[in-house]
Amino acid sequence: MFRVRPLLCALFYHRQTERNGRLSKFFRMMSEGNMEKQTATLLKRTSEENEDSAERVQAAKRLKTEGEQPEDEKKFPKKKVVLLMAYSGKGYYGMQRNPGNSQFRTIEDDLVAALIKSGCIPENHGDEMKKMSFQRCARTDKGVSAAGQVVSLKVRMIDDLIEKVNEHLPPQIRVLGLKRVTQGFNSKNNCDARTYSYMLPTVAFSPKDYDTGNIAEFRLEPETLQKVNRLFALYKGTHNFHNFTSQKAPNDPSARRYITEMSCGEPFIRRNHEFAVINVRGQSFMLHQIRKMIGLVIAVIKGYAKEEVIERSWGQDKVDVPKAPGLGLILERVHFDRYNKRFGGDGLHEKLEWDREEEAIKAFKESHIYPTIIETECEEGSMVSWMSTLPIHDFDATATEVQDSKVKKQDDADEGNASD
Repeated sequence: MFRVRPLLCALFYHRQTERNGRLSKFFRMMSEGNMEKQTATLLKRTSEENEDSAERVQAAKRLKTEGEQPEDEKKFPKKKVVLLMAYSGKGYYGMQRNPGNSQFRTIEDDLVAALIKSGCIPENHGDEMKKMSFQRCARTDKGVSAAGQVVSLKVRMIDDLIEKVNEHLPPQIRVLGLKRVTQGFNSKNNCDARTYSYMLPTVAFSPKDYDTGNIAEFRLEPETLQKVNRLFALYKGTHNFHNFTSQKAPNDPSARRYITEMSCGEPFIRRNHEFAVINVRGQSFMLHQIRKMIGLVIAVIKGYAKEEVIERSWGQDKVDVPKAPGLGLILERVHFDRYNKRFGGDGLHEKLEWDREEEAIKAFKESHIYPTIIETECEEGSMVSWMSTLPIHDFDATATEVQDSKVKKQDDADEGNASD
């Protein structure tokens, strides 16, 4: 009996120890679980605190960035606008900027410099004009002027913007007007039509045997003016103008252009010489197109070419079409009929019409454009010099390879300064 009792005690102790072990393991597992849970909670809290801290850092950075912005950037936010421009093109290699060719000064070179100096755009926008969404309505050739050019871009709406920009422009370039437009507005793509004028001495319509040494005495006869306008009227409508530009194939769809108006006005006297102004309106024009349209009519009036050459020039064959000088060409105005109809009455945007600026446009032409054309013509005789080249053109047959090569070289020299 005494031997059984120790055995029972030993068995009880063993079972108690085993039970305590299980309980210890259980509590240890429970403790580890709590630890894991606490750790997860702590990690989550730390992560949230880090995120919150990151947000505070980002917010601080934003505030710092805003604090570092130029005062003009905060006070004058950027808006999409159009600028109405007028300029005399003499001495400039056209309207469009040519990056990397600083020796060929363009109107846009001076405009962009003025926008930067006036604070309308950041300096780095001058190197990459797409940053300010810049677009001109029409390119103009070397020496060509404009009375109603329109460019679209994003600018800081500073006080007295027009006056401040003009302070940094030469007198022969002026910004005459400004209007807010829609964010997606593009002055080139939204333009429905363009109107150009061409000022020339009427001696251009003299007979080919006229003594050009006495051009001041020439006066245009009413009958000749009527014939001139009858020939210009032939251009109205849609025609294939591949012969009126360079590097366009007869089957190129882009060579088809729509002309709505073309006529020559009554002559007037300036500096004892008689001048007249030709007006032409079309949807768009190719490089040298207007100058060649005028050049061909002059060749017919003077007797170098037959009248049928005009309609033949719209055919598939290559025709030798002379190009009148660029001096007298002026971009008069651009038209936004569809835009005006859609947005002009929405209560937010104005119509892109410039009635209020008409007097300023007229004054600029009278003081800067017309005098330059007249003085240059009277002193240098660009039209008379060009008229002396008409006999070398072959109007009865297709252009010879030699003539075509000569014309191509001249066109290539002017490439990049397209009227449109």
